[in-house]
Amino acid sequence: MDLSTILGICAAFGLMLMAILQGGPLSIFINIPSIMIVFGGTAGNILVHYPFADVFDAINVAKKTFLYKETSASALIDQLMDFANKARKEGILALQASINTIEDPFLLKAVQMAVDGQEPETLRRMLMTEIDYIQVRHEKGGDIFNALALYAPAMGMVGTLIGLVQMLQTMDDPSTIGPAMAVALLTTFYGAVIANVVCTPMAGKLRNRSDSEILTKTLIAEGMQSILSGENPRIMEQKLHAFIAPKLRDSTFNK
Repeated sequence: MDLSTILGICAAFGLMLMAILQGGPLSIFINIPSIMIVFGGTAGNILVHYPFADVFDAINVAKKTFLYKETSASALIDQLMDFANKARKEGILALQASINTIEDPFLLKAVQMAVDGQEPETLRRMLMTEIDYIQVRHEKGGDIFNALALYAPAMGMVGTLIGLVQMLQTMDDPSTIGPAMAVALLTTFYGAVIANVVCTPMAGKLRNRSDSEILTKTLIAEGMQSILSGENPRIMEQKLHAFIAPKLRDSTFNK
C-alpha cells in the first residue's frame, strides 16, 4: 500500500471539503446535470480516443498508484552479486538451486534463461526487448490519465457554455438564473478537480513507478549478462552501482 498516494488524496479532498463546509452546506456543490456533462462527457471522449482494452488496462495500471511494492535496487544488487559469486565458483548451473528463493518474476525469468543456456548477448537482448514493451504499456496507461486531465476541463467548459446559454435564454425569469449558473460554474469546478487533483497527479505517480521499474529491470538485464559472461564480480558490482545514488552504494566485498 502506497501511503503517500493515500495521504495526498485525503489531504487534497479533505482540505477542499473543509473549505466548502466553511462557506455553506456540501449539497450546493452537488449538481446532477453538471456531473452528467463532465463525467459522462469525459468517459465518452476517452472511449472515442482509446479502445476498450486500453481503457481497462489503464484501470489495472492505476492500481499501482495505491498498491505497489518497490524493489530495492541495493538489495537487488546484493542478490545479483551472490549469484555472480556462486556462478563463478560452481558454474552457472548452480543458480538452479536458487530459483525457488527468487521473488521478482523478471529476475526469475532471467535466471531461468541463464540456466537454460542462453548466450549473454542473446539473454540481454531478449530481456531488453521485454523491458521496451513494458515501458510502452506503462506509457499508454499514463497517456490515458493525461487525456482524462485534458478532456475533463474541456467538458467543464462545455458545461459552462450550456449553463450560460440557458441563463441568457431565461433572463426574464430570475428564478431560473440560479440553477443555470450552478451548471455553468460547477461543471468548471468538477473538470478542474478531476484534472488537477486526480488525473494529473496519478499520471505523474505512474510515470515515477514506471521509471523505477524500468531501472530495476535494466539492472537485472545488465547483471545477468555480466554473470553469464563470467565478468569479474568486482567489475560487475561497479557497473551495477552506476544505477543507484552514490550514498546507497555499499560494496558486498566490505561486508
